[in-house]
Amino acid sequence: MTAQETTAQHYFTGRLASRPAGDDERTPLAVRLRGREVEVETAPGVFSAGRLDLGTRVLLREAPAPPAAGHLLDLGCGWGAVALAMAAESPDAVVWAVDVSARALDLTRRNAERLGLPGVRAVRPDEVPGDVVLAALWSNPPIRVGKEALHDLVAAWLPRLAPGADAHLVVQRNLGADSLQAWMTAQLGSVVATTRAGSAKGFRVLRARRLQGPAADGAPAG
Repeated sequence: MTAQETTAQHYFTGRLASRPAGDDERTPLAVRLRGREVEVETAPGVFSAGRLDLGTRVLLREAPAPPAAGHLLDLGCGWGAVALAMAAESPDAVVWAVDVSARALDLTRRNAERLGLPGVRAVRPDEVPGDVVLAALWSNPPIRVGKEALHDLVAAWLPRLAPGADAHLVVQRNLGADSLQAWMTAQLGSVVATTRAGSAKGFRVLRARRLQGPAADGAPAG
């Protein structure tokens, strides 16, 4: 098993990921989310447990204001940084915080309650109802799951955007941001138009806008 595969297993299928953190494992963390100073809880076994990681900081800085209402999605939520920021900025929206880690979902639920954000729904991917149409999608996607799994993830969720709605994905340049953009253009070009929305500190923010018209209407739902 490679180092990348070991890291992916640790965060997504490892022993800690399979169960919520106990009282003795959760620790407070002061963070700044889209200009708001808040205190959350994190724990070992989730991505970037000890800080707000640089990629997420870049995403939160570069992404525009989320829609005020509708269904918003944080894909690969971890302890909830992106979902919490979206929910605080759009209190009338439903924010789906999606992850495969039971520990991450429990922390996100706890943090949403802690911050008084009832619009957050922390769930596994298959628990998002099939008829939900997304007004926006933000993600610091799990690059280390491997290229094929990442492509499957992106191809499954981007078609669920409403026509004209945007996804914003942050990806480190030296971990394949440009190749991911090229793949999205080549493979999902009938569904979304992908551009670079920003670049900072070695990260790219990719914007994928759901197309309108016959090409998009005939695309598979993924």
